Order: sequence, then structure tokens, then C-alpha cells
Amino acid sequence: MLFRDYPVVVRGGGDLATGVVYRLHTAGFPVIVLELAQPLVVRRMVAVATAIVQGTVHIESLTAMRVESTAAAEQLACTGSIPVLVAPQLPDFGRKPTIIIDARMAKRNIDTTIHDAPLVIALGPGFEAGADCHAVVETMRGHALGRVLWGGSALPNTGTPGIVAGKGVERVLRAPTEGGVTWQIAIGDTVHDGQRLGQVANTVVVAPFAGVVRGLIAPGTTVHGGMKIGDIDARADAAACFTISDKALAIGGGVLEAVLTWLNRPKTAPTP
Repeated sequence: MLFRDYPVVVRGGGDLATGVVYRLHTAGFPVIVLELAQPLVVRRMVAVATAIVQGTVHIESLTAMRVESTAAAEQLACTGSIPVLVAPQLPDFGRKPTIIIDARMAKRNIDTTIHDAPLVIALGPGFEAGADCHAVVETMRGHALGRVLWGGSALPNTGTPGIVAGKGVERVLRAPTEGGVTWQIAIGDTVHDGQRLGQVANTVVVAPFAGVVRGLIAPGTTVHGGMKIGDIDARADAAACFTISDKALAIGGGVLEAVLTWLNRPKTAPTP
């Protein structure tokens, strides 16, 4: 690995985090991913977090594997695979990571500090570069997507999904009530307007329009009312459900830029 001496820890293994992992891994950085014991990702086919449930997941050229200890994670990260470890909090590593990236997309700062590593990068709103972290990468669709901010904050969370093929808020499936989720369809399936997709507890979830099922939260997950549980794409491209998105790659490119900028920063001249 070209950057073996600069281990990276990515907190979160969702689809956007996976774009970050892909960019860094391809560039030659050893990457470790930290996730929850029950990941809440929707685009599971393109999320390294899926390794927590399945044990192993293949996403394009990436292979992610669940590991059970920081030692196993550190060892696997240098072999070409991506270790995914259950760790809601930042654990102690035998070798302190040089770079930490908060990619949990919580839209707020849960517990990240600028002192967690020599370089701390955060994705999206809820962080101030120079205070909470060293750099923030913009995650909102539009002209600023993927830009690196070394001061200030990302654009505020609007609470409204970006427009894709003319569909915005309606493309996101939300839990109508609290309870366990079951599905009658799968990611990549084509559905018609009003088709029954599954249910939460005893309440039916239907397709809001005709399209392709881009993402579904894992069946059996217990959710609360209003929680995002699926994503329908009006574009008729089922293959896109199984590849990393343009948005994720743009954000990953911003993170890679931030890392390389930091590595290439001018060093203070030695005192004569």
C-alpha cells in the first residue's frame, strides 16, 4: 500500500461512507470502518456496513469483512480488504490512526473532537471546521457537493432529499409507525405506483410511484415512525442499485483531496 503509514478510521459504513472508503482504499490507504451492531443503512447493496450482518460483502472492487477486535481490524486493513468492526464509540487501537473521518451522517456532532487524530474530517452539517474537526466536506447535492472546507460549516440540513429524476421527498420511504419491518420485494426490483412493498408492524407500505427499489432497510429491523426505511428511484436502471453513487464518489473525492492536501502541507522549516 502506498500510504501504509497513514491508517484511516471511518466512523460509519453507509452508502456515502462507502464512497469515501472506496476512494481512500483505491488510492492506497489502509482503512478501518466502525459501525453499529444493527446498521440502519438503506442502500445495503453498496454499504460496507452490510458486512456486520452478512460477515462479508463485495461492492465493486471492494471486499469488506466483519472483524471482532481492533487487532484483527488493523491486521486486515493492510491486506487489501476492508475490516468492519462494531464500535459505537471510538475504540483504543494498538496503533493510533493518523486520520479519522466522521461519516455517520447524523447531521450533528455526536462525539467527534478535533483532538481525536492528527487529521479529523467530518461529512456534512453539524460540524465546524477548525473547532470540531480540521475539515468538513460538503454533502448537499448541487454546486458545492464534495467541496472541502477548512473553516466554517457545511450547508445546513434542509430535511428534504435532493431531486433525482424529478422526484424529491416522495422517493424516500418512511416508516408509517413503530415496529418491525418486513418486505415483499428486494433491492433492484421494478415496482408500480401503489404496489405493496411490505409493512411496518401491521401497517402496509406502498410504492409512491413507478420505479426501481434502490434501497431497503434490513428486514426484521425495529424502526420508529417517520424513520427512513427505503428509497425508490424513478430512473429505470436497476444496475445503479448495485454500484456506488455519483454523490458518494464526489464526497469520497473531497475526502481524498482533504487527506492529500494535509499530507502535502508545507512543513515548518527547522530552526537553524
